[in-house]
Amino acid sequence: MSTALRTPSDHRARAPRRGTHPALSGVGVSPGRSIGVVATMPAPVPEPPVGEVDDAADLERVVGAIEAAVRAVREDLMDRAACASGTASEVLTVTAAMAGDPTLLKEAVRRVRERRATPTRAVWEAGSALADRLESLGGVMAGRARDVRDVRDRIVSSLLGLCPPGVPDRDRPFVLVADDLAPADTATLNPDRVAAIVTTGGGPTSHTAILARSLGIPAIVAVAGAGSLRDGETVLVDGSRGSVERDPSPDDVAHLARAAQRPSVFRAFDGTGRTADGVRVQLLANVSDAREARDAAAAGAEGVGLFRTELSFLGRDAEPELAEQVAAYRAVLAEFPGRRVVVRTLDAGVDKPLAFVGATVEPNPALGVRGLRTAVRFPQVLDRQLEAIALAAAAESADVWVMAPMVATPDEAHEFVDACRAHGLASAGVMIEVPAAALQSRWLLEHADFASLGTNDLTQYTMAADRELGGLASLSTSWQPAVLALIHAACQGGEASGRPVGVCGEAAADPALAAVLVGLGVTSLSMTPRALGDVAAVLASTTSRECVDLARLALAAPTAGAARAAVRRRLTVLERLGL
Repeated sequence: MSTALRTPSDHRARAPRRGTHPALSGVGVSPGRSIGVVATMPAPVPEPPVGEVDDAADLERVVGAIEAAVRAVREDLMDRAACASGTASEVLTVTAAMAGDPTLLKEAVRRVRERRATPTRAVWEAGSALADRLESLGGVMAGRARDVRDVRDRIVSSLLGLCPPGVPDRDRPFVLVADDLAPADTATLNPDRVAAIVTTGGGPTSHTAILARSLGIPAIVAVAGAGSLRDGETVLVDGSRGSVERDPSPDDVAHLARAAQRPSVFRAFDGTGRTADGVRVQLLANVSDAREARDAAAAGAEGVGLFRTELSFLGRDAEPELAEQVAAYRAVLAEFPGRRVVVRTLDAGVDKPLAFVGATVEPNPALGVRGLRTAVRFPQVLDRQLEAIALAAAAESADVWVMAPMVATPDEAHEFVDACRAHGLASAGVMIEVPAAALQSRWLLEHADFASLGTNDLTQYTMAADRELGGLASLSTSWQPAVLALIHAACQGGEASGRPVGVCGEAAADPALAAVLVGLGVTSLSMTPRALGDVAAVLASTTSRECVDLARLALAAPTAGAARAAVRRRLTVLERLGL
């Protein structure tokens, strides 16, 4: 076929015809149905042969070549980051910082000088050793090993004068199939070229999943047997059902062609979130920079429920100056005059290590010094950020709320709120990302003005499942009844304290789950702008009483799959909307 066809999932359609190959299944992380020709990720960069530099006098020339290759890779990634926005820019900036990691360069240079290793072999061994060390730590740090190997391969490719590894380039749209995607690859996906994504690894909250949803690309992760798909093979990908149908019938192709003529999957949002009986539910957007804020405003977002401020800090050896921070914050606030913008303070640690807040190797970084905890050792960084937020708020007309990540105790909430008050910030809240905070929300909200549920981390900590590991993808979903019970507990604490509790995690972008969240007591939902129209349409067709019934249905289910299936059966509007 010459083109790929992509539409929203339409559950009114008959089941696709079974071909000679059985359908493959995985975890659907971005909805929509698409038919296209498979294009697999190219083979990884081959391991360079063991070799030595013949002439000792050439050693410094070899060292210089490695340093130049490292600079070239870092600059290329930074240039791509500058052309991207939001999460994509953040991901590329982090990868660029890893390319410039002095540990990797130092180890490669040592191998050249002490062992006379060739430049490609020195980089390969240094990168592999660092990746192995990260992998041995387990948890989130093990997930960073994939990024280190990606950087290693890019440097080796630069030394060899080869094109860097990455997403294949085709003259027509294709279904991308890979074991997994490096953040640098995921961040540069072109939705006009990539019709769908199928991976063996990854999870519901991986970079692949998050960016696929933001781009509207149907995607399935943790697909057993994805390696059997071959270049040129035609497949039908259903991101809602999590299925990959091989050799779709002509009827399937014709049906999708007709569906493609319907209104776009990117539904319009009128700017007012409400249930069918008029109960208000604010629908906000998650943003990382001014460009993404403009996109969110254009999509009708009622405000910003999560402004990630890390972008100004990532890839830096030193904390950005106060004036630079103020400018970055003002650029986002300016897009939402008179409307709420919830600013999250620096969420450093785990996969976002920063030298100026003591980035160190920890036995279990996900349970280590991250988020607000960095302020214990580096209070001046938080103090300057709050000062910058206050100055930006005073210069703009947005309704600025501020919240801290990784708050676990009432004492931490109290101290953070006091710090905000000292800077004149009137609305200070906390993120609920750990079970302790959900269960103790009543006491946290005795001090904080609001709470926002970070469902990605809450799920990870509740299920003891690294959200980046494909093998644990079935656990890493906010449909887990245990996670929903904690969300309910957090909302009950908010109700007892008279404080609003919102959701700013990826769960808010799932239209079916959004209705459940409202039924659990959530007062606002913040998501990728692309999801606003779908979530608004489902809520507008569902009464608040029905939302409560759906929540009870999900809480009573024994498993995540059972909860999702029960809710989708009851929520018939999903079929009508093609979701």
